[in-house]
Amino acid sequence: MTILLVEDHEVVREGLRRLLEEEEGFQLIGEAANGRAAVKLAGKLRPRVVVMDLAMPLLNGLEATRQILKIAPETKVIILSAYDDAAYIDAVEAAGAAGYLVKQRAFKILANAIRAIMSGVTFFCPHTTKEKRGAAVREAAPLLTSRETEVLQLIAEGHMNKEIASELGISIKTVEKHRQALMNKLDIHESAGLTRYAINTGIIESSVRLNIV
Repeated sequence: MTILLVEDHEVVREGLRRLLEEEEGFQLIGEAANGRAAVKLAGKLRPRVVVMDLAMPLLNGLEATRQILKIAPETKVIILSAYDDAAYIDAVEAAGAAGYLVKQRAFKILANAIRAIMSGVTFFCPHTTKEKRGAAVREAAPLLTSRETEVLQLIAEGHMNKEIASELGISIKTVEKHRQALMNKLDIHESAGLTRYAINTGIIESSVRLNIV
């Protein structure tokens, strides 16, 4: 069972790597530290399973899941998250992930979750609640295109237009068009406001180091 591991925190990734390598029948074939690298590796390696953190730099786990499933629809994705919140669970399901585990429990049940999804069922951590404690993430999903979500995350992380253009392989003019489209759709007209929106809707974590301009 081939697995791609995606986690930006090196210590956590090392722990998950050891856990996966100890499981009989599991083969760890790649690792990535951000969502964009995960999409590239998934397309190249075609793993059976991707184990991926929700909050990552450059491209978050939700958008990475959508892109991975477009290029490798046979791949199963399990999302790891610090959040036990129905809004995040709903968003993960909508993105097409087959599982959702709260990180505090992941080390104990990850192997079982992987085996479950490979048997054809979904696996959501038993300790995640379905109480509706906030619908911001779910409501944001259909509003923006995939590219707009990518641009929004990079803006919120403090990248300038030139950096965003280089990261996405598009022109600066195209970045400016996406930025303007975001402002028009969201009725937010400054970078600080876009950053707050990205945090409130779970596109980035509030703990991400930001450069608000």
